[in-house]
Amino acid sequence: MSLKSINASRRNLGYLSSCATGNPIDDCWRCSANWELNRQNLADCGIGFGKNAIGGKNGRIYTVTDSNDDDPVNPKPGTLRHATIQDEPLWIIFRGDMVIRLKQELLINSHKTIDGRGASVHIAGGPPHDEHNHSRNPHPRLRWWDTSDGEGISIFGGTNIWIDHCSFSNCADGLIDAIHGSTSITISNNYFTHHDKVMLLGHSDEYVEDKNMQVTISFNHFGEGLVQRMPRCRHGYFHVVNNDYTHWEMYAIGGSASPTIYSQGNRFLAPDDRVKKEVTKHEDAPESEWQHWNWRSEGDLMLNGAFFRQTGAGSSSTYARASSLSARPSSLVGSITTAVGPLNCRKGSRC
Repeated sequence: MSLKSINASRRNLGYLSSCATGNPIDDCWRCSANWELNRQNLADCGIGFGKNAIGGKNGRIYTVTDSNDDDPVNPKPGTLRHATIQDEPLWIIFRGDMVIRLKQELLINSHKTIDGRGASVHIAGGPPHDEHNHSRNPHPRLRWWDTSDGEGISIFGGTNIWIDHCSFSNCADGLIDAIHGSTSITISNNYFTHHDKVMLLGHSDEYVEDKNMQVTISFNHFGEGLVQRMPRCRHGYFHVVNNDYTHWEMYAIGGSASPTIYSQGNRFLAPDDRVKKEVTKHEDAPESEWQHWNWRSEGDLMLNGAFFRQTGAGSSSTYARASSLSARPSSLVGSITTAVGPLNCRKGSRC
């Protein structure tokens, strides 16, 4: 199947009902016209390793009314930055459409949900790559955060994290990084485009504390203009399930330091104009070593010459640690991922 026909089928699927798509997250809440009357029900719709992320479910609703980010050190009440640094659990929503241009990276304290449903919210800016600033935020829990590497989202020692229905492109460094012992993460229903290093999971080959990392990557579309790291993994356990891959210049899924990668029910369409048909890349080790890493492809659809280099002979218990939900057939990836990225939700109607 060509890229043109896949994109045409995706557009056609967009006219179908959002109900019963086979996407367990969306089918959990999007069919209700009254979704905005109980926004926090969304916390019960999580899947994968990050399914226990409750965010601000048990907290009050905080409405962002001010798009300014004029004072990152002492943010004004009503701004997104003021909401995210509070100690208490908060479910953060937006009064209306807005563009938030960050002066520094946005630091997010524990037990927060940023819920953009019902508004068109664009968050841009932040510091340039490798900028150092030791006084960005006086909050005592956040003073240890010393530098920014220019990621879209950086998870540093975080647990129970869920990133859903976002669009990512054109950051200074990676689009999403999870490092320094982060685990119990789900990255779902997102649209990734126009970027080199998309996603890094694991700090370094030497940082063995990441050996217990577990990440689910599900129902995402990896689209045009992407080069590599969809994701790049180290040490831990990674379930890549029911995603749609239509572009990669170097590779789609890679890693080093013997991660366990379980690829299930994905659709891989190798780009027509590239010689890089291989989905995978084993990095920073000789073949005599990486041939023992446990990388398995099960039920994946390979198109236009795409191929996945399976390695290792891991036991069922090894892959059980990298399994977080039941995969749907790869033939359903088009309908499952048709609504990736930000949703056009309006109050009083189905999303």
